[in-house]
Amino acid sequence: MKVRFRAAVTSGLIAAGLTAHAADFRVTSDAATVLYDAPSARARPLFVYGRDVPVEALVNVEGWTKVRDVAGTIGWMQAKSLSERRMVVVRVAADVRASPEDTAPIVFRADRDVLLEVAETAASPSATTMPGWLKVRHRDGQTGFIRLAQVFGF
Repeated sequence: MKVRFRAAVTSGLIAAGLTAHAADFRVTSDAATVLYDAPSARARPLFVYGRDVPVEALVNVEGWTKVRDVAGTIGWMQAKSLSERRMVVVRVAADVRASPEDTAPIVFRADRDVLLEVAETAASPSATTMPGWLKVRHRDGQTGFIRLAQVFGF
């Protein structure tokens, strides 16, 4: 009995670990998206976010989405205020490189809290899929590769 229980617990933990990496990220689509402490416009507002801020969608309930932001704050946003657009926010100042290699030339340096658009994903036909790297685009048009560990939202 103990062996079966351990195997069930172990496989459950492995499955939980695999689903933890399949996060559902969205971005705010309105210039002023409000984060509430409950799923209601009459709830207490916690923060107001600008456009294109990535959040992790945790739960959807009747037109509301429970989200977590880069700082770990959890709250509720109206589902209609979120879009599928792919953006990331830089967690720590990082070098964006010309190719997905630590020795590649630096294209630009992204400061902490800078928003970057995801230029290519693994689903893109021309995507350069190097484990641990993401191709991004700055709002000024420059593109390059950044380490996944340095961003939130993907």
